[in-house]
Amino acid sequence: MALFEKATRAKSKARIALIGASGSGKTLSALYLAYGFTGDWGKIALIDTEHERGRFYANREDLATGEFLYAALSAPYSAERYIQYVTEAAKLIGEDGVVIVDSFSHAWDNEGGVLDFKSEVEKRPGKTSYSAWDDAGKVQNRLVNAILSAPCHTILTMRTKMAYAMEENERGKMQPVKLGLAPVQRENTEYEFDICLLIDRTHRATVSKDTTFLDGWSGVITSELGAQLRDFLSEGADLPRCTECGKVITPTQRKTVEQIIEGGEKLYGQRLCAACIAARVRAERAKNEQAAPVSE
Repeated sequence: MALFEKATRAKSKARIALIGASGSGKTLSALYLAYGFTGDWGKIALIDTEHERGRFYANREDLATGEFLYAALSAPYSAERYIQYVTEAAKLIGEDGVVIVDSFSHAWDNEGGVLDFKSEVEKRPGKTSYSAWDDAGKVQNRLVNAILSAPCHTILTMRTKMAYAMEENERGKMQPVKLGLAPVQRENTEYEFDICLLIDRTHRATVSKDTTFLDGWSGVITSELGAQLRDFLSEGADLPRCTECGKVITPTQRKTVEQIIEGGEKLYGQRLCAACIAARVRAERAKNEQAAPVSE
């Protein structure tokens, strides 16, 4: 099978990070963006880790907001719970909806988050602080991949902190130097998103990463901006998605996308990805083995 094909523009789901300090307006900005994508408050699901402050923005005439779906996520902020909430939200709002995770920082440095998990792992026999990072990294990667592969648009907010580095001064001594604000999350998490917007305390956003048309843009986030991004991302061909897990169907080393789709429809009457087909085959095999009579 050929490993390469001619690149074509394809429709895509938004993967957006809003990064800012407390009071910068991350939650409301996320809601405005989401409404621009959907035009329907009922297709927006907000997962709130901020002690239910997200409720303050529902049905506000002064803010021009409506009634969105809402779930409060309290401690422990484990990867498993984040994935559970995002998966359920995606089912409720559908492919054209938006899941807002407010905030993603809790999954890293709050109770039950990845750093907590790493601390627990290093207490186990045979583990060290260094080796525990391998386990914690796998949890973090699974979390990010699960959220960003949701079959809908996703907007994640992250808190900021001041980042420092040790540099040598004119007297030859090492001293901490401010590098600027960085998101409270694993280093380089920003690379996982298509769009990253930094929001200051005046609610003005600037682009730190972009794969659309926003390069160099700055301003206050509005629903109109969300609508423009929706229109941009909706251009191109529809990629085939698995009807079971919602992920885009990709080729394997042995089969093309067309062959995978044909096999799923032939076996199960559905458009399934290779992973879901394999899972069904394993389940059927296990069921048959349990039902098989035991020979004496």
